[in-house]
Amino acid sequence: AAQVDAGGLGFDPEFLGRASAAGSVAGLVGVAAYNGLFKDARLSSVIFWTSVASAVLGLAPLALVSHANRAWGLDDRLFSIGDDVVQSALGEVGFLPLLVLAAKICPPGIEGALFAALMSIFNLGGIVSTEAGALLTDMFHVSETDFSNLAPLIIVCAASSLFPLLFLGWVRGAEDEKAMLDVS
Repeated sequence: AAQVDAGGLGFDPEFLGRASAAGSVAGLVGVAAYNGLFKDARLSSVIFWTSVASAVLGLAPLALVSHANRAWGLDDRLFSIGDDVVQSALGEVGFLPLLVLAAKICPPGIEGALFAALMSIFNLGGIVSTEAGALLTDMFHVSETDFSNLAPLIIVCAASSLFPLLFLGWVRGAEDEKAMLDVS
């Protein structure tokens, strides 16, 4: 298990703001990457690979909190921003195919209502994710003074990125059904 340094990382508010801005710019890069590289890929493939990559990259905080990144010659701030940037871009690559699919199957005249519904579901997912993270943090007894279970918490949170794979069969079935309808 990774040994967590309880001394903290010492990130100040200015750095956290810059990291957030870098993540936002990375989201735009993710949009461009999707448009240039993944727009013709099967939705199931995009969901599979973004989920797997997100789970693997979700383990990066283990290196940060154990300071393994320093042994690799990577400053805490650089490592943190790099993780933020990659995760933000990956999030866009994973989310855009759902919007594209919705646009393709949306009946004429209700585009606004469908987009509003999708954004509501997306926002609800964010709320559920935040609350689940808080619940897990409490269950693992991680607090601002006790980091002894932070490494297992990070692992569980990273593994949660694989949750969409449980629904991949439905997506593949819909893709196959659509392909059969397109052929006939």
